[in-house]
Amino acid sequence: MSNPEHLAKLKEGPVIWNQWREEHPEILPDLSKADLRRIDLTQVNLSKANLRQTDLTNAELSNASLEYADFGGATLIGANLRESSLLLAEMVGANLRMALLRGAKLAGANLRYSIFYQAELREARLPGADLTEANLREVMAGGASFRRAIFRKAQLEKAKLNETDLRETDFRDAVLRQAFLYDANLFGADLTRADLRKADLSKAYVSEAKLCEADLSDGDLESARLIKTNMEKAVLTGCRVYGISAWDLNLDGATQSNLIITSSYPPSQPIIQVDNIEVAQFIYLLLNNQKIRQVIDTITSKLVLILGRFTPERKSVLEAIRNELRKLDYLPVLFDFESPSQRDITETVSTLAHMARFVIADITDAKSIPQELERIVPDLPSVPVQPLLLASQREYSMFEHLRRYPWVLETVLYKDQQDLLKTLKENVIRPAEAKARKRE
Repeated sequence: MSNPEHLAKLKEGPVIWNQWREEHPEILPDLSKADLRRIDLTQVNLSKANLRQTDLTNAELSNASLEYADFGGATLIGANLRESSLLLAEMVGANLRMALLRGAKLAGANLRYSIFYQAELREARLPGADLTEANLREVMAGGASFRRAIFRKAQLEKAKLNETDLRETDFRDAVLRQAFLYDANLFGADLTRADLRKADLSKAYVSEAKLCEADLSDGDLESARLIKTNMEKAVLTGCRVYGISAWDLNLDGATQSNLIITSSYPPSQPIIQVDNIEVAQFIYLLLNNQKIRQVIDTITSKLVLILGRFTPERKSVLEAIRNELRKLDYLPVLFDFESPSQRDITETVSTLAHMARFVIADITDAKSIPQELERIVPDLPSVPVQPLLLASQREYSMFEHLRRYPWVLETVLYKDQQDLLKTLKENVIRPAEAKARKRE
């Protein structure tokens, strides 16, 4: 029970109370289990006070100092905590239904098992707060800061967290079903096994976050940014991914189906679905004829296909060429990866050649190159081919007939890798670029 003297002093008003606190800093007020419903405690100093199981329903606590106060099991239904300071407060099991915490500071507060149902936390500051298993259903927290807060197993169904700072926040096993996270900052957040079904993550920044085993079924990821995001074993069925920025995702074991690549506006347009989040952007470009032309023009002005043998010695030369091309703002493609399952190697090389500005072909120790060049050269008069050859070797016998094509340049001989790189720009790239411009 509360201390009767402390309770009586409090009811004399915040001015007298605050003066008493200043005069007796050694006293830790005990107001536990007190009935303080509808009391006006504006700007009151309740730091380090014992408010366990106290009833503060509809109390006025705006601009109050509540640092280190113990609100364990307290009732704060409809209480006004605007601009109040709850730094490192203990609020385990507190009931904050419909409480107003706009602009409140709760950094480091322990809010485990607390109830925030329909509470308003807009612009509140809760970095490092512990809200493990807290009930925040339908909480309004737009613009609030929860950086590095702990929401493990918290109930956040239909919570309004638009434009909220949630960087590095722990949402493991949290329920965020139908939550509003529009334009929220979730950089580095841990949403492992989180329930995000039908959640609105449009325009959210989810880069380097963990969404392992998270369920995003029917969620809205329109215009969201996912860079180096870990989505291993996540469920993405029915997600809207129009305008998404997806780079270096980990999608191992993820369930991807019926991903919607069309915008929600206007709502009357037909829905188009794909089954892979990383190819969604490409498929959208294919459907938009004007944009695909821009993409092709950009690629074909910079892409250079590099062909050659991939033995350790020969590959070292090809990789050196690739590095030099990058320095000159080209997009070099060195075909040393597995071909797609629906195309053989020669077909894949031919497809890449169709998009190239020019081709650099090192015909030293030629093996597969004769077949590849036979497929490329006759059909692509707009793509110059610059052959290279180690000076100690000779051109392969069938290469002679390719010389009759005017877009095949004179073979450049080089003594070794160092010699090639020294003259690469002048003897290889410049002639190939000049031929490409001429053929345009």
